[in-house]
Amino acid sequence: MCTTKAGTVELHVNNKQVSVSADPQTPLLYILRNDLGLNGPKYGCGLGECGACSVLIGGRAVRSCTIALGSVGARQIVTLEGLGEIDALHPVQQAFIEQSAAQCGYCLNGMIIAAVALLARNDDPSDQDIRTALRHNLCRCGTHVEILAAVRRAASLGKQLPRSPSEQQGISPTTDKDKNESGNASQH
Repeated sequence: MCTTKAGTVELHVNNKQVSVSADPQTPLLYILRNDLGLNGPKYGCGLGECGACSVLIGGRAVRSCTIALGSVGARQIVTLEGLGEIDALHPVQQAFIEQSAAQCGYCLNGMIIAAVALLARNDDPSDQDIRTALRHNLCRCGTHVEILAAVRRAASLGKQLPRSPSEQQGISPTTDKDKNESGNASQH
């Protein structure tokens, strides 16, 4: 984050630099949805418990409803919209379509973001690795079997999946240990 004048914050979102005027304590989710029109991250619980608002920050899946705008810093933010294009989907997005891993779709943002973060650090996850990575993302429709199949399919699309834009810029994902040391326990 670079504050250039009172209330103006510069962010790096989906490989673009944007400026927003907002209180630094504003939840990042509000800025992404209301100011930038990025509707991939959803408002679910507002407490960082359901995963619907997940985004990648510095290659790590975090809950944007609990992250203050002022705490993002210069790290790259990647939303669902930043993963791929309509004619060139990210392998995780493609796998979710192929496996029909959606019912209502509300949880998909969090599931896909968590899967991208997992596959960026482990391109051959076990079923237990997948379950662990997705354990804090709630799906009320019960498509868990299809979601697990989609993550396995994404891993099989290639051992070297295209990395998220933040990783392409040299920001590597953190481990669960790093996440717990980050000081924001509600991010997991």
